[in-house]
Amino acid sequence: MRVVVQRVAEAAVEVEGREIARIGHGFLVLAGFGRDDDDARTAWMARKVASLRIFEDENGKMSSGLEAVGGEILVVSQFTLYGDVRKGARPGFDGSAPPDRARLHYERFVTALRAVFPKVSTGEFQAHMLVSLVNDGPVTILIDNDSPR
Repeated sequence: MRVVVQRVAEAAVEVEGREIARIGHGFLVLAGFGRDDDDARTAWMARKVASLRIFEDENGKMSSGLEAVGGEILVVSQFTLYGDVRKGARPGFDGSAPPDRARLHYERFVTALRAVFPKVSTGEFQAHMLVSLVNDGPVTILIDNDSPR
């Protein structure tokens, strides 16, 4: 599983001309699922994302988490995180989970996130989405748990 976490001042998702989700201060999480993902990886990622401390504290250090700043999370599925361009210019997606498995992992990831942090909104799985954001910092963190630990 791979996620890109962007610390945002705000973020929103639009599908077919209508806004389906909007958050204020928090995380925009782009989530991609690989062929070898399982429930353990998905649960680990949810805990990791929810526990990130990437907001400044009173001393200007990145040590505050979502709860401390009253933040929110917006999760958007993004299979293109598994795009492989090592050969040629057109990405291959062989490492990406097939849509039915990816949907299951996406739903489990969102459920696991909500279990540890309740303010979670989502995009629409497999839809063409327009995602807008104001990156705060900018701060962007890539988390990849494809490699066995």
